[in-house]
Formats: sequence, C-alpha cells, structure tokens
Amino acid sequence: MASVGRNRIRLLQAVSREGSITAAARTVGLTYKAAWDALDAMQNLFGRPLLQTRSGGKSGGGSQLTPAGLQVIEAFGRLEGEMARVLRSLEPDLRGTGVSPRDLVTGYFMKTSARNALRGHVAAIEQDALSAEVEVSVSDHASIYARVTAPSVRELGLCVGRAVILLIKAPFVIIASGDAPPRSSARNCIQGTVARCESTAVNAEVVLDIGDGKTIAASLTAGGLKSLGIAPGKSAYAIFDAAHVIIAID
Repeated sequence: MASVGRNRIRLLQAVSREGSITAAARTVGLTYKAAWDALDAMQNLFGRPLLQTRSGGKSGGGSQLTPAGLQVIEAFGRLEGEMARVLRSLEPDLRGTGVSPRDLVTGYFMKTSARNALRGHVAAIEQDALSAEVEVSVSDHASIYARVTAPSVRELGLCVGRAVILLIKAPFVIIASGDAPPRSSARNCIQGTVARCESTAVNAEVVLDIGDGKTIAASLTAGGLKSLGIAPGKSAYAIFDAAHVIIAID
C-alpha cells in the first residue's frame, strides 16, 4: 500500500487543522486505527516524526504537526502541481500511441522486486466486511484475481474501471504444461504460450505470453523445467493464488 498520496496528505492537513487525530480521522472518513496506521506508514517512510502528541490533562490532549510534517504538506502540493504540468506537456508527444503520460511516469519511478508487474483495469469487486476479491482485466482474454482486505479497497480507492498495477513474485507462480487447464484450487489459472525458457544447472525461469503484449514469469528448478517438457511455442498455464497478488495504484 502506498505510504504517501493525496488522501494521506489530506489526513496530515486535517491533523494540523483540527489539532486531534480523532477529529482528523472523522473529517477524512477514516477510523482512528486507520488514521494511525496511515500516519505510522508516512513516518516510517520519511524516517522522522511528522506529528507531536500530548496526553490529556488540564489543557486536554491533542496532536500537532512537526516542522517536518508541515514541510511535507507544502512540498507535496508543489510536487503535485509540477507533475500535473509535466503530464500535460507530454500528452501531445504520446497521442495515438496507446501510452498515457501517467503510464510513462509510473514506469520511470516505480521499482519493485516482483518479477511480474502488469497494468490492468478493475473489472469487478466482491467484498464482505473483512476482505474482497478484486478481478483485474489485464488483456482482452485474461483476468487476474487478487484477494485484499476491505480497508485496502477503501484506502486504494478501488472501483470498477480503476487502472491498477498488479505485482506477483515469480516464485509464487506455478507452470503447468498442456492445452487443457489443470485441476487446481488456486484462483488464478492463466493460459498462454511459452515465449522463452532460461535455465542454469539449478534454477530456471519460464516466461509465458498471455496475449496483448503481456507476459507472466515463473521461477522453478531446472529439474522441474525438464520434467514438464516445456519449450518455447508450447501451450502452458500460469497458476497462482489470489493472496499472492499485490495491487498498486498510481
């Protein structure tokens, strides 16, 4: 989950204005716990306190932002304004390419250890009080399911049509060969064509083409690769659990 964003800056602004985390949380529509979680995440990122709290007493308790917290709000406002100007300036150069300025900026700034990062759009959300299953369309022929908490749905602002990025570590992906889908309890079973295989004496990687220029990579042992009889051009399936899919937003 992102540590900084417009909603969390709004929370900082509310703390500064209200002088209380409880009141600030109520103002921005968060629970007290969710507000504290968000503030902790930001302070962990910046490595220094963004607010000072005082316990109740004769003058009552409350919270106020530190100088660093106030500077974060000011800097974010400037950054957001400059980013909007840059994105507008890029639009003419990218017109007709199918690539948006936001895609370009995300690709430049985002770094992740996950081998698989796929952009898509939320197609459906099934949710109860605790968790949600989010269906994300990543191509005309493939959807990937992610299981997240209900608070994550609210925090990320997930809704049908929202553009998201899915992160899946290659060791979580199982490859099954063949034209027919294998029996599996995993929520995701994506058909594709083996694009390439790379192997050392111990480890191997299989890259599956799932259409529309999208691929999914899987890590396995060299022995496993040999036993599956997988080779470029052959049909195969990428299998992984919905709980192993992380949703990120711009």
